[in-house]
Amino acid sequence: MSGIFGVVSKNDCAETLFYSTDYHSHLGTEYGGLAVLGEDFTRQIHDVSQSQFKSKFYDDYKRMKGNKGIGVISGSDEQPIYLNSKFGPYCIVTNGIIENSEELAAKLLKKGISFSEVSKKAVNTTELIAKLISQGNDLVDGIEKMFDAIEGSCSLLLLNQAGIYAARDRFGYTPLIIGRRADAWAVTSETCAFPNNGFEITKYLEPGEIILINEDGIVQRRPSKGNVNQICAFLWIYTGFPASSYEGVNVEIVRERCGRCLARRDKNINVDMVSGVPDSGCAHGLGYAIESGRPFRRPLVKYTPGYGRSYTPPSQQTRDLIAKMKLIPIKEVIKGNSIVVCEDSVVRGTQLKNFTIKKLWDCGAKEVHVRPACPPLMFPCRFNLSTRSIHELAARRAIRSLEGHDLKDVSEYLDANSEKYKRMVEWIARDLDVTTLRYQTADDMVAAIGLPRENLCLYCWTGECPAPARPKSAIDIVAVEKTPVKKARKAKVPL
Repeated sequence: MSGIFGVVSKNDCAETLFYSTDYHSHLGTEYGGLAVLGEDFTRQIHDVSQSQFKSKFYDDYKRMKGNKGIGVISGSDEQPIYLNSKFGPYCIVTNGIIENSEELAAKLLKKGISFSEVSKKAVNTTELIAKLISQGNDLVDGIEKMFDAIEGSCSLLLLNQAGIYAARDRFGYTPLIIGRRADAWAVTSETCAFPNNGFEITKYLEPGEIILINEDGIVQRRPSKGNVNQICAFLWIYTGFPASSYEGVNVEIVRERCGRCLARRDKNINVDMVSGVPDSGCAHGLGYAIESGRPFRRPLVKYTPGYGRSYTPPSQQTRDLIAKMKLIPIKEVIKGNSIVVCEDSVVRGTQLKNFTIKKLWDCGAKEVHVRPACPPLMFPCRFNLSTRSIHELAARRAIRSLEGHDLKDVSEYLDANSEKYKRMVEWIARDLDVTTLRYQTADDMVAAIGLPRENLCLYCWTGECPAPARPKSAIDIVAVEKTPVKKARKAKVPL
């Protein structure tokens, strides 16, 4: 996954761009990049896999001069890409994943179009998107044709002399939000980039919408075509920053609601304390504590300055190292106590087992009750760089062990009331070595988010999408009545 930010200012934009892009560091672990346009383009890319974005770009941004720019924290490819096209020069950053990238690259190569950027022996996804856009009659037409061609998702920011073109992917899997302050307009993946830089949210882009941001404001270049909004629900559960909001719904509030839902279904356990696995599990734990009346304590603390998220790095070795080193147990809080541990999710389960639960047992915990804030993950994400293999998933390992082989049809394991589901959860609980394990239900998770179920992508839990990932034509696009932000905010959520 990646986080992208763009700004157009009446004054120099480099400082705003630098600090605002840094607020996306929780989304990507591989590369950071900035591009500023003044008299000409100034572009810089650094590997941030072993260092913080700020330390790599602190000196660079001071040399960048211009009133408009784009930035990215990338989970895989080097960005921004610079392209001198038939529409003139531009820089581009993207967020998403293209499932048919090899097929599309092969078609372009057959046409005689070359690729200069290589990412891990494959075509750089952002360069591929740029080359696809350049096949259009103009930039907007090119973006629309790119949307038609890809399988997966892509939201993007494109910087040229006219301003910044912002395009949200056609079904809204990833968000883009517009902000304004007195001297500037901005667009971001994460609204947590706005408050400390003086921006107020003015607009949430609709799926497939294309706008142009310039010194005078925003101009809609293409409206949404009535596409189903199926924004990724995992943004609220894990990947999003607590201070961010998507579709008018704040992440921290959703996580507290998730914790409350977990507690309401947990009437039969008696524990000494509630905790959350730092950082994203903490708000789930706070909600559980509020609802249950049990004290919230911190048996595990994260050494924040040195370690990022253990979910986002691409290699298992790196993920395990971060998971081991970032959480420090406090024996004086743990010893002799029964503990509810709220976690955002159980993906592979190896980190939770080896580097969280084990630390609690080793420090003398009496009981460990794990409560993930979402259902068991069953399918690798199709729309962003995330878990990429079914074999990685803890729930699939359980099913494979119980059945003796992999199953193509896991529908019986998706029903939280079925015997097979209960056996799967019991297997995972034994594998994790916990006293009890109880997952959030899909219905409670959706209620906690507060948006209509049809407006959320639940693919990684259910294997289903509200709409096709790649419509063949406008006729194939399923249209639904849009839910205004105000109604979304008032969705009935039990408190």
